[in-house]
Amino acid sequence: MSQKKIAVVGLGYVGLPLAVEFGKKRPTVGFDINKQRINELRDGHDRTLETTSEDLKSAVQLQYSEALIDLQDCQIFIVTVPTPIDKNKRPDLTPLIKASETVGKVLKKGDIVIYESTVYPGATEEDCVPVLEQNSGLKYNQDFFCGYSPERINPGDKVHTVTKIRKVTSGSNPEIAEEVDQLYKSIIVAGTFKASSIRVAEAAKVIENSQRDINIAFVNELASTPTKCWMPPEQNGISCRLSQALLAAIVLVLILTTLRTRHRNWATIPKLSLPAVASTTIWVS
Repeated sequence: MSQKKIAVVGLGYVGLPLAVEFGKKRPTVGFDINKQRINELRDGHDRTLETTSEDLKSAVQLQYSEALIDLQDCQIFIVTVPTPIDKNKRPDLTPLIKASETVGKVLKKGDIVIYESTVYPGATEEDCVPVLEQNSGLKYNQDFFCGYSPERINPGDKVHTVTKIRKVTSGSNPEIAEEVDQLYKSIIVAGTFKASSIRVAEAAKVIENSQRDINIAFVNELASTPTKCWMPPEQNGISCRLSQALLAAIVLVLILTTLRTRHRNWATIPKLSLPAVASTTIWVS
């Protein structure tokens, strides 16, 4: 596996730090369709400020490119494009689909495609894999394979950087899951957690994002509550600790609602175990 060449598709605040770390250890192509972004990185400048010029220089095996031809000899593709929402606040998978089309054009037998983008459970295999098959003419889990390892970058955090945050990994079969896990272990000093399936890893990402967003909103609300209730500031922490059980319950309800919205028939997700998702999510930080 050490001889396999990596392509990181999408060089934003998630993809670039990942490409830099892999580029320190093995041949890596950092791919982005934004030519200006590529030129800036070649000049040693990262506009997101997630990496320094010294970081970029240290990745001696990393090359930057916007040309599809430079992806042809890669065997592992890591997709790190954004997943925004549309005007109706629904997931906009356009960048993900476009990236899958790009990868599909250069996909070969034995290649592995790993997604890091934030998606709902099922998106990798239901939305991305058909695009890969259509553009490559290959069959999933027969000719090529997939993995999912959700990004956990906290933008602007210079302490908890990509290598210092434990990584959830998964693969489309047990052998690929192990290969994906070992791949990330080669750069993640905080260690990895191998989920039982791609869908469980995707659900873990949904729970983590939901917990984070709810927690931020909840704590912001608590910040104003003590004043209204004439609570001494030094006792605010007590209120926060007592609320953790409530927060956990809210998160569980939210993930169940998300899954029910995505899969109206619960029988369509027989492999998704909530205990497995919970164990993947709660103890990986």
